[in-house]
Parts: sequence; C-alpha cells; structure tokens
Amino acid sequence: MGLRKIFAGLVLACFSLLSLSGKDKDGVIKILAIGNSFSEDAVEQYLWDIAAADGRSMVVGNLYIGGCSLETHLGNAEGDRPEYRYRKTDIDGVRTQKDRVTLQEALSDETWDYISFQQVSQLSGIYDTWEASLPELYSYVKARTGKDTKFIIHQTWAYSSDSSHGGFANYGRDQMKMYASITDAVQKAAKLQKIKIIVPSGTAIQNLRTSFVGDNVTRDGYHLDLYVGRYTAACAWYETLFGRSVIGNSYRPDGLSEEYRMIAQRAAHEAVRCPFSVTSLADMPENIR
Repeated sequence: MGLRKIFAGLVLACFSLLSLSGKDKDGVIKILAIGNSFSEDAVEQYLWDIAAADGRSMVVGNLYIGGCSLETHLGNAEGDRPEYRYRKTDIDGVRTQKDRVTLQEALSDETWDYISFQQVSQLSGIYDTWEASLPELYSYVKARTGKDTKFIIHQTWAYSSDSSHGGFANYGRDQMKMYASITDAVQKAAKLQKIKIIVPSGTAIQNLRTSFVGDNVTRDGYHLDLYVGRYTAACAWYETLFGRSVIGNSYRPDGLSEEYRMIAQRAAHEAVRCPFSVTSLADMPENIR
C-alpha cells in the first residue's frame, strides 16, 4: 500500500491530468475559451500557428470581455446578455471579430471539441470564487454542447514581482504565493466539476521566469509580453491539446529570437509534464542553439 500511495503522489505531481487523442473525427480541433484578456494572451495569437507548423488543423474561438470573472460570465449566461467580443480564427487562419455576442450564440457557432473556463486573474487563486460560480456556469455550458465536448480549466499566471495591479494585494504582493494559490485553486476547481484537463499556462510562465529570461514576461505586470510570454502560454496550450511535445516546433513569430523560442518551448513542455510545480531552467544557457 505504501508504494502505491507514493506512486499515486508522483503521478499527481509530475503528470498532467489529461489523456487526449489530439484529433477530432474530421481532423480539426475546435476550442472555445470563455475568458478575458488572459485567454486573449494565451490562445488568440500563436496557438493556431504552432499547430499549423506541425500539420495540425484548428479553429480557435475566444469569448472576450476584459477583466471578466466567472461571476460575470454566469450572469451573462443567465441573462442571455450580448456582452462579448467573439474572436475566432478559422481553419484557414483567418481571424474575425463579432461584437455584441451572447454566450449561447458562440456555443452554437461550432461543434466545439474543447471549452475552457478561467477565473479573472486577481481571483484565480481564491478557490471560494470558483466554487461560487463555476458549477452553475459549467451546467449552463454543458447543457448546450455536444456529448463529446471536453472541458478545460485554464491555469493562469502570477503577476510580476513588481506589479502594481490592485488585485496583487490578495496574495500579499508575493509572486510565489500567488502562483501556489492558483495551482491549488485550479486543482480544486477541476475536482469540483470532474474536469480532467488543466492547461498549465501559469506553470509555464513561472518556469520561464527561472531561466535567463527572468521576470520579464509581462508587458504591464500582469498581461503577457507580446512575444515570449504569449508564445510560452500558447506552447502550453498546444502540447496539452495535442498530446505532442512542442519542443522542436518550427513556428517562431516575428520579433522572437531563436533562443527565446527554444526556452519558451522548454518552459511549456516542463509545465505539461509537471503542471503544479516549478521546474527550474536556470542551467539552460542563453545561447542554447
């Protein structure tokens, strides 16, 4: 029994919670994020391109309201309020935006393979806020999607150590306390709704901070840097969804150096391998080609 318990603990600590085939029946993965600017950072910019570089087809949707909490998403759902900017990248990589969209309209726009939930950043590490709104929001979404749709919790990232965001006070303005609180809260939220998939963007970013990149991954203390920050989060999404290592993926956005591409991929890969603990990349030299 002792050995079994030890093995179970290692599995929980060092493996992600998913087992994905990485391919829908038609060969296209379709994901919808019910989110805010943090899902904008993570899925809108580079995820489609990373998948395309590996010969994978995607449709990526994001229901966007800046600073939107689970509580607000739930209110919008129950009131059928057209409050969202619905941003979508289609199978050909064409990006469109439609304003004044309801949650119901976006849910019915595609047969979604995956739908993600996330809490607003300042509350993402406070489990009580998940418990207050996620069950009803989940029930609303599940009742309006296909039986094969899988659900995701998006683990967001801690703020930079010098962030001026007012919500940082919830964590004593301590980055590692915020990170630990987020990883704890998302695991509990996933268990609450029996959601098996967690995308560890937050751990990927924290891994990146241990490297030569340092605590320079946000553009304002909380939103991700437009290049290495966003790219790292997108790599974590890619590897989680497709079950394939992102290391060696050839896509590199303009403005991102080869060294930063490689360290971002490593940070994301290690996050998917160990989603709830930081993997130090301090020994990886800046010139890693």
